[in-house]
Amino acid sequence: MSFHSLWRDGLGRVLRNPLDVACPNTHLKTWEKRRVTRTVFNVNVTSLFVIRCFFVCAQKLCGTNYPVSIAFIVVNEFCERFSYYGMKAVLTLYFIHYLHWDKNLSTAVYHAFSSLCYFTPLLGAVIADSWLGKFRTVIYLSIVYVIGHVVKSVGAIPDVGDSTVHVVLSMLGLVLIAFGTGGIKPCVAAFGGDQFDEEHTEERRKFFSIFYMSINAGSVLSTIITPILRGDVKCFGGDCYALAFGVPAALMVIALVVFIAGSGLYKKSPPEGNVLVRVCKCIGFAIRNRWNNSKKSPKRSHWLDWAEEKYPKRLIQEIKMVFRVLVLYIPLPMFWALFDQQVKCYIHLISFVFSNTQIIVSISLKGIFDFCRFINTHTENINITVGTEEFYAAADYGISQNISVPRGEYNGVVCKTNSDQYLIDLGLLDFGAFYTVILSKMEDIQANNIHIAWQVPQYVFITAGEVMFSITGLEFSYSQAPASMKSVLQAGWLMTVAFGNVIVLIVAEGAGMEQWTEFLLFAGLLVAVSIIFSIMAYFYTYVDPDQLDKIFREDTDDEKVESSDGKKNEAVSLTDMPKQTKM
Repeated sequence: MSFHSLWRDGLGRVLRNPLDVACPNTHLKTWEKRRVTRTVFNVNVTSLFVIRCFFVCAQKLCGTNYPVSIAFIVVNEFCERFSYYGMKAVLTLYFIHYLHWDKNLSTAVYHAFSSLCYFTPLLGAVIADSWLGKFRTVIYLSIVYVIGHVVKSVGAIPDVGDSTVHVVLSMLGLVLIAFGTGGIKPCVAAFGGDQFDEEHTEERRKFFSIFYMSINAGSVLSTIITPILRGDVKCFGGDCYALAFGVPAALMVIALVVFIAGSGLYKKSPPEGNVLVRVCKCIGFAIRNRWNNSKKSPKRSHWLDWAEEKYPKRLIQEIKMVFRVLVLYIPLPMFWALFDQQVKCYIHLISFVFSNTQIIVSISLKGIFDFCRFINTHTENINITVGTEEFYAAADYGISQNISVPRGEYNGVVCKTNSDQYLIDLGLLDFGAFYTVILSKMEDIQANNIHIAWQVPQYVFITAGEVMFSITGLEFSYSQAPASMKSVLQAGWLMTVAFGNVIVLIVAEGAGMEQWTEFLLFAGLLVAVSIIFSIMAYFYTYVDPDQLDKIFREDTDDEKVESSDGKKNEAVSLTDMPKQTKM
């Protein structure tokens, strides 16, 4: 029995006979009963009111219509996004400097991983809406998520196997992470929307803004903290990628624990059965029925109406609603294709910074001094000054002498040729190591006369656009989806990100254009797509999925009345029934 039923029944008893409620076995005179009745009535009504207020405050954030349960969901999303973006913040560096991949392969694998993360939401949505429900789906796939992080962290430990083992563990970890993060993405957002009552649409709309704020907060903090952990903390004789991946794994464990902790406060909608299978069968039946009988039967207002002979009208109407939104999403991947160019630019920057020199390090037992030599791949002789030591490397793969240098940071090492002078950065030359520095392609980079601060307005506009675009998309996908397909439509929205990454992969790997031409191409395409989307959005009509319950409840009541009246003319009605369409 609900609390409101208990409240109503208890208040009724008090109003009818408050004395019997307080003192059921006492025998008092009439005037005594009147006095006690007034006292008991005041005490019981006050007590019940206080109890009711306590339970209401326990379910809502006091003074608002926001359920307490959304606090657990928001904290869970913050930790999960910290985990995901923290891992991705060092992923390109990991590919280039730990697995020793080139920039093209690193770019391809990065975008392939991102695409998989946004294709798998469809799988999570089907599992949630069809079998497990959103709550259990989030828990089970979060466990897969944690396992993926642990495998990825183990793969970043140098002592665990050789380079092949590192690649295998890294790829396995990324696949598990993709299934985990993608699977829970549509479920968490839709599950948060489910916590609100139907009349609290404004609060639900604000919730999606808070929800996305937690995403960005986790992203910002993680992209600052994990690179610091990688670079400033040394482990296993180099950059500590194991720690940089291990901290996001710990945050994902926290996210799982927080989500489970709020279990008693959640509204948990049961799964609706195998929604995807029913939808696919309904669509297939409508297509076949239309193909076989379009010439024999009168035209119908929508092609899905050809499924009415076998499937309920409500299911057909729900599929129409989902299709109308998915068609509206067709142009949107181009936004994400342009947005993800930031990552490609970052990878180009990394590959350029580390292309001028190659340093091969071998461990020696020479004491506190480091030994260093240079290999010159250029056509001119080069003189190199490292601290107080002078090195000479002849042209065409000449090798300098091995000279010991004190431990220290060597930035701005001077390299002189007959025609020019260059500076290179050797970084830290540590104790007891033997360094072979290969002087490969060297360029004299002129100082940039455009201040880096000019990038700030660009990132402000990009970020503002992404925030408005994403929050609106999350709320729109939830509000326009029928109850049985909330997670499915959230997955449809997230798949626009996946297709955006696919576009980047095709252009980056197939077109072979320069970076500035790629930027210009994507920007021009987005302008064209924005115009097309504006026209499509103009003709879109908003729907209220909650009205389906009212409409089909009334239809059911009308059918009951008609069936009771029709029993009198059952023989006549059976002979007048139209024949079923042949399949």
